[in-house]
Amino acid sequence: MDAFLNSLSATLEITAPVFIIVFLGVLFKQWRWLDDHFVKIASTLVFRVALPTLVFLNISKTNLKESLDPNVLLYAALVTLVSFFFLIWAARYLVSVPADRGVFIQGSFRGNQGIIGMALVANQFGEAGLPIASLLLGCLIIIYNILSVIALSTSQPERAGLGWKPIFVDIAKNPLILSVLLALPVSYFQWTLPPLVLKTGTYFSGMTLPLALLCIGASLSLKALRASSLASWGATTMKLAILPILMTAGAWSLGWTGQTLGVLFLYFASPTAAGSFVMAKAMGANGPLAANIVALTTVGSTISITLGVFLLHWFELT
Repeated sequence: MDAFLNSLSATLEITAPVFIIVFLGVLFKQWRWLDDHFVKIASTLVFRVALPTLVFLNISKTNLKESLDPNVLLYAALVTLVSFFFLIWAARYLVSVPADRGVFIQGSFRGNQGIIGMALVANQFGEAGLPIASLLLGCLIIIYNILSVIALSTSQPERAGLGWKPIFVDIAKNPLILSVLLALPVSYFQWTLPPLVLKTGTYFSGMTLPLALLCIGASLSLKALRASSLASWGATTMKLAILPILMTAGAWSLGWTGQTLGVLFLYFASPTAAGSFVMAKAMGANGPLAANIVALTTVGSTISITLGVFLLHWFELT
């Protein structure tokens, strides 16, 4: 009994603070302490400045020549591709409307690692886990954007008004990807950043996760939760249960445990990214369905991630 309570306590210390801040964002929006304008401006600040600063500092302060395992990045990329093709097959049986299959596929694989995943890694592993988390984030952002366009355009080619060129331009200009690329030579050559730069960057990075989590909560649509469909529930099951279990089991079977396995699980189990709604809307897909998936997975992840972290801790895998 004591072991169970200790594991539960350790688990809640990791997951509870993150999701409490998310639900505080919901309450603050209901109490009108936050409004849509603030959420839009704050989200832009997080995406363009605060989160890239956090990623840059985490990578630049680490000796990647000693600590980086490229096999982890390769594994994450490969299982994401495999899951994508699996979802194309599954969508034929789970989604009756062909035009909605792309939204289902994107909502099932595109996780919110930049905010939820990063916050959970920081809670569980501290600064030690953030360099690999930052590199994984940069790698997966590229893959997610490309696969999302493929999923949405192939399911409704007559409405795919967003071409490939703008997507690749967005990827090339993505602040998170740029921050990873800028940090790599700093880390590789072990350059020392000026104290003034480090101190300023620390201030910006320190506000990243609390502000971003509040924005996620304030962006949750309670109306979307009430309007959930079979397709949105199917995507939620894929995102929070089936895919994380298979991907994490695969990583464990390859011999990864401890911090590496923990980071991979937290990233695989992260709820659907809000960006999936933005892209679905931009490409003329079913926006309400995309919003439903984001809302359901965000709320459901409070249980699924907590349970997953507990089990990994209970079986002494992390």
